[in-house]
Amino acid sequence: MAPTTPTEVTVELGGRSVAVPKGGLYDRYRMDPDLDAIARDPRVSSVDFFRQLPKARVDSPIGSTLTPNFYYRISTARLTMLAPLRAIRARLPRELAPLEPAPGLGLVSVMFFRYDVCDIDFYTEAAVGIAVRPARHGGRGVVDLLAGLGNDHLHSYVLSLPVSTDIAQVRGHDGYGFPKWVTTLDVDIDTECVSAHVADADGGTDVALSARTPRQRVHATGERVSSLTSYTTIGGAWHSTLSQTNILSAGTTRLPRGVDLTLGAGRVAEDIRSLRPMRVVQFDVMTEGQNALHMPVPTSMPSGVRA
Repeated sequence: MAPTTPTEVTVELGGRSVAVPKGGLYDRYRMDPDLDAIARDPRVSSVDFFRQLPKARVDSPIGSTLTPNFYYRISTARLTMLAPLRAIRARLPRELAPLEPAPGLGLVSVMFFRYDVCDIDFYTEAAVGIAVRPARHGGRGVVDLLAGLGNDHLHSYVLSLPVSTDIAQVRGHDGYGFPKWVTTLDVDIDTECVSAHVADADGGTDVALSARTPRQRVHATGERVSSLTSYTTIGGAWHSTLSQTNILSAGTTRLPRGVDLTLGAGRVAEDIRSLRPMRVVQFDVMTEGQNALHMPVPTSMPSGVRA
């Protein structure tokens, strides 16, 4: 019998061995992509966004690496919900203050991601996050909220972030300080509907989403670029991570109906329940976009006294 051709190769990241697809983008380029070659992938509509973002080599907990990490074709779905501040503050480190769009209320989100073409190959992801005020910002919460929505730059603290591949887990957990673990995670997003399923430790349902996709609006590359700053601790020190999204096709429904969010018995579901969400105020779906995820940088924080 002829030997089988291996479908994976092993790479080292910060002293840990992970398997990646043989012949995939990470195997071929090690984060230093040939943009002209990637532009020929029929799933990638353009690479112009990335030509404006030169990569830099930096030292990190996972060793020397290039930043930012490029995502050439992604789709996302996000549920934004109101939740009581008391429940939110119980899950936030004291150095962070939640956004307060109304007295006694904050904003939490549940998100699902599908990364079809990226520097570390295909994977899927889910997240539970809390909207927070920018670190060391003394303004009123509603001012921070309006400013963030106006320029598409929000700040968040993530409670859970399961992923579907080992390399995404190692990079995200060891390199960025995010609460990542590997599980079976299916995400499908198109112009008609959104479906997602995150498995718990026993293979059952942790969390699942089913909904119709909001009507999409197409944007030229670079026309609408949003930013998200996430706060994590690495080695006991606070860091901020910048994520820039080039939105190519997206839509929003406010006070949506027909959104089915199912909570099971896993870690994601428990994080959502702990926040006691009250109602969904917005449903955002991006059927096509791109992303540049920068490596975290040290950031100073208040001394633990909440506003």
